[in-house]
Amino acid sequence: MSTLPVIAAVDGSDDSTRALEWALEEARLREAPLRIVHAVRTATPRGAEPPAGAAAPDSSVIVETRQALTGRPGLPELSFTTLDSTAASILPELGAEAQLLVLGSRGRGGFASLLLGSNGMACARDADSPVVVVPRPGRDVHTDAPEPAPGPRVVLGMSAEFPLTADAAPDPALAFAYREAAIRSARLHVVCAYPWPVVAWAAAGEYLPSAADQEAAEAECRQLVAERVATLKDTYPLVTVEAEVSPGDAAGHLVAAARGADLVVVGRHRPRAFSPVRMLGSVTHAVLLHAPAPVAVVPTAQELAEAAAATGEDAA
Repeated sequence: MSTLPVIAAVDGSDDSTRALEWALEEARLREAPLRIVHAVRTATPRGAEPPAGAAAPDSSVIVETRQALTGRPGLPELSFTTLDSTAASILPELGAEAQLLVLGSRGRGGFASLLLGSNGMACARDADSPVVVVPRPGRDVHTDAPEPAPGPRVVLGMSAEFPLTADAAPDPALAFAYREAAIRSARLHVVCAYPWPVVAWAAAGEYLPSAADQEAAEAECRQLVAERVATLKDTYPLVTVEAEVSPGDAAGHLVAAARGADLVVVGRHRPRAFSPVRMLGSVTHAVLLHAPAPVAVVPTAQELAEAAAATGEDAA
């Protein structure tokens, strides 16, 4: 169990207020302290600038947030921090000090038409902890898929692009999703899309994939998902798991499954070999933009291990 806090970034916007409310409940469920942070660069005389990210006197946003929470029952342990820095530069770095970083889909800056602000994108891509982006209400999902069954539910996007063997260690996104389902007494809805139809150039008379091939591909994907999910079943025996294995558009299936969900969990894109650059995959990016539920982006196992080594925390 991590001793690090949940961190919520606030800036006085409605988006950050929604994110704060989500973070308050998440900290309570995790029995973790909540650190509420406002990053704002103050105007100082030339040559007297404090180091980026240095603690600063309480901003008006922090004062108002503290006042709004004073006297509310059932709150987790709270702390309030104003950091003298731009949000874009300091927020991703806060992941090293958090077990979870929570922010709204957009802050006060940027263009009103953006579905996801630059701060949310940077944190989801670069933070050393899982990042939850809380969307604005009322996102429309255009899909022919049936409405998911009601009840508490955590959705996990499981990639079919990487080996899903039973002897592989549980990936961090799966472990995160299982834990979130457990603390919410929610079921875990695993969504995995396999690539189909197969697009291929074929000369006359060459073999093309058939319906039987698709059935075999789906059966194999379903079996491998079941094996991967089973690696943590003994750790979370009370969590009910349902698997949805479908062909085609992974992002579309995830966004459709997000309707009515408590949380959607996706993994950060695995970097290419010999490349230190962190990336958001196209599916993760699309889910952040369009899912109607809060979205958690979980770093890779290597990134979490490096962060844990730096802080002395358990990577799990």
